[in-house]
Amino acid sequence: MNIHVEGLVAIVIFYLLILLVGIWAAWKNKNSGVMEGTDRSETIMVGGRDIGLFVGAFTMTATWVGGGYINGTAEYVYLPGFGLAWAQAPFGYALSLVLGGLFFAKPMRSRGYVTMLDPFQQLYGKRMGGLLFIPALMGEMFWSAAILSALGATLSVIIDIDINMSVVISALIAIFYTLVGGLYSVAYTDVVQLFCIFLGLWVSVPFALSNPAVSDIGVTAVKQLHANQTAWLGKIESSDKWMWADNFCLLMLGGIPWQVYFQRVLSASSATYAQVLSFLAAFGCIIMAIPSVLIGAIGASTDWNQTSYGPIPPMQKDQSDMILPIVLQHLCPAYISFFGLGAVSAAVMSSADSSILSASSMFARNIYQLAFRQSASDREILWVMRITIFVFGALATAMALLTGTVYGLWYLSSDLVYVIIFPQLLSVLFIRGTNTYGSVAGYFFGLILRIGGGEPYLKLPPFIYYPGWTIEEKVHHLTHEVEYLVMQRFPFKTASMLASFLSNVAFSYLFKYLFESGTLSAKYDFLDAVVAQHSAEIMDKTTLVNKNIIGLNEMAPVKPRLSVTLAATFTRKETLEEEDSSPESPIHENE
Repeated sequence: MNIHVEGLVAIVIFYLLILLVGIWAAWKNKNSGVMEGTDRSETIMVGGRDIGLFVGAFTMTATWVGGGYINGTAEYVYLPGFGLAWAQAPFGYALSLVLGGLFFAKPMRSRGYVTMLDPFQQLYGKRMGGLLFIPALMGEMFWSAAILSALGATLSVIIDIDINMSVVISALIAIFYTLVGGLYSVAYTDVVQLFCIFLGLWVSVPFALSNPAVSDIGVTAVKQLHANQTAWLGKIESSDKWMWADNFCLLMLGGIPWQVYFQRVLSASSATYAQVLSFLAAFGCIIMAIPSVLIGAIGASTDWNQTSYGPIPPMQKDQSDMILPIVLQHLCPAYISFFGLGAVSAAVMSSADSSILSASSMFARNIYQLAFRQSASDREILWVMRITIFVFGALATAMALLTGTVYGLWYLSSDLVYVIIFPQLLSVLFIRGTNTYGSVAGYFFGLILRIGGGEPYLKLPPFIYYPGWTIEEKVHHLTHEVEYLVMQRFPFKTASMLASFLSNVAFSYLFKYLFESGTLSAKYDFLDAVVAQHSAEIMDKTTLVNKNIIGLNEMAPVKPRLSVTLAATFTRKETLEEEDSSPESPIHENE
């Protein structure tokens, strides 16, 4: 094994830097929330709700600008036949942050939720909240897998070890770091992460551009100079326009309903700050994507025969997903490449802990505490979080080892939250009168239509062939195996999302009418969603206040533990005083 000592030293230094910052942040904020009587577990999940604008903007940006983001962007710019036109993540996720800030951040933060699943359990009940946890969990796992895959690719280049071993090592470090501290540690290390990415990549780009093997990227943007490499600007064929639009909507709208996003929103010191940091993060995402685009363009403009990499381009070795570390390793001086690679490796590590922490938070609060153990102590919930960090870390590692390219993992993660959770979030926040029956219908309609379209990255064949489908041939360059894939050119992902949303609304009003008109007997309301809408599970103190059944001043002396009952976990007196939404908000009205 030919280990590059300089690269290993660079990684160790950057990992230690992030680890020390994480430990310092945990120590600095160890008493946060104690004076206010907030549970320690909640403080770990949302950072005591006192994350300021500066740190909040950095942590929001750094959460998206991780390994999958920078490696995946460079990969698609480099890939022949794709190029910049198909590198949709920078603009797609930036717009998702803008839309999230405009429409979702303020209502979620002002109502004092702790996780993204809280409004679902508040309105639809704990069983539906548990069902929605499944796609949320899978989304976080695919996202973590993309980050670990990117880290594994980077480490395999730096120290020349097997990529699977690199993924396992990266996962172990991420799991250990996540256990050190909660959201405070994640937030402060995210600040370091952005500086690492910014310095590491921008220092490397000028050296790579000036390498003699690299042609003028301004020329290669529109003209093919090397064999098997097309112009890196790329283009969208007329036959692909609907598929392109489908994927862009997936990133733009599917980037909103993520716990890693709302964890930052809910940790902001105010609802207004939550909106502003979303807008700042959108700008940051665009800025941080520029060096990745340039590195992808450099890879597409390189005559690899003149480099230490060898005459066969990365694409023909099925190493397109590693184009970023390959460019840094073979087109930059050793000391520059090791600095850049070490910085990127250390930086994307803090994105892995964000995703694992998010999955653990949802399970500990929305599944374990609210669904099974409403009387669980704060210490018990903390231990559940620690255990699930290990479990979810192992799941993400397995996915990173078994699934395809970085962008494939990325799209899969967004698929699940886009098709299922996004329409549910729309319904619960903005549509009055939706209920559990509609939520269940929307869930399964969207799921069946999406799975029916198949998934090439999971080798899942379709059983629904949408209009315009074709069969394409994929050749694996290393094994020379030929694989035939069904490509759905119809925007079936967006169609599945819309079907899920419309079926949620339609079935909600249908069952509401059937039960309230007496067409169906009340005994058949087994979900307690219409006839028994005032059950203790669904109705909370906010509903009582808005319906003028009880005054806010009558509630003030009562300060029960937040973990005692399901209803009480969603509201606080200070949250009600801060709430500035309409009394007829759908989340507060049980018709």
